[in-house]
Amino acid sequence: MLRTPTGGAGNGTAAAGERAMSIGTVLLQLRDEFPEVTISKIRFLEAEGLIEPQRTPSGYRKFSPADVERLAQVLRMQRDHYLPLKVIREHLEALARGEQAALPPGGGQGDPADPRWDQEPGAATAARIGRSELLAATEATEEQLDEWESYGLIVPAAGGSYDAEAVTVARLVADLGRFGLEPRHLRAVKAAAEREAGLVEQVVAPLRRHRNPQTRAHAEATAKELAELSVRLHAALVQTALKVSFH
Repeated sequence: MLRTPTGGAGNGTAAAGERAMSIGTVLLQLRDEFPEVTISKIRFLEAEGLIEPQRTPSGYRKFSPADVERLAQVLRMQRDHYLPLKVIREHLEALARGEQAALPPGGGQGDPADPRWDQEPGAATAARIGRSELLAATEATEEQLDEWESYGLIVPAAGGSYDAEAVTVARLVADLGRFGLEPRHLRAVKAAAEREAGLVEQVVAPLRRHRNPQTRAHAEATAKELAELSVRLHAALVQTALKVSFH
């Protein structure tokens, strides 16, 4: 069951500042009902226009209780009715206009908890987005994207599409650029990430080769957990190094 803060109903804005939540807090609230939800999933749904959290002057997302409930609605419609994001968006917009809109019949297969999943027949899945979609979601220019690709920070697929995670990477690269960190400076970060991914792969590779589907599923869950631990360790080590450098 979704945990929500006590008090009156939210209005989708950050007006009630004391009730505005960070994306991490939202994730914790949603995971009781949606254990597979991730921060990437929440960011992707924002990029797709399903939610519109407020932003602080420094650019951090702030979610109201209404934003969290809308997220839960979207996730339920994916999980329970197998609806593509386009249909979910249209349904929510109809409800917002006060229309008595019944849920359309769903269809398709897949894991609706996966941030890359959108099972609209014949459509590009959320696993792959086009170049124009990536530029729109990140507010980057063609020149910036070309430069990020030249340094291997963003890697398009053979057909020219991009993984949904490219949105997160592009936004972070752009944010770091505001501090004067250019793509060439970030090659070391990418190399470190690839080494960490290699370590995770060493652990889960034997499980992924197993014939038992449950064992292979366990491999994916293990890989996700190891990746999260690796990211936390990396952040802690950076913070420790910074403290040492300032003393």
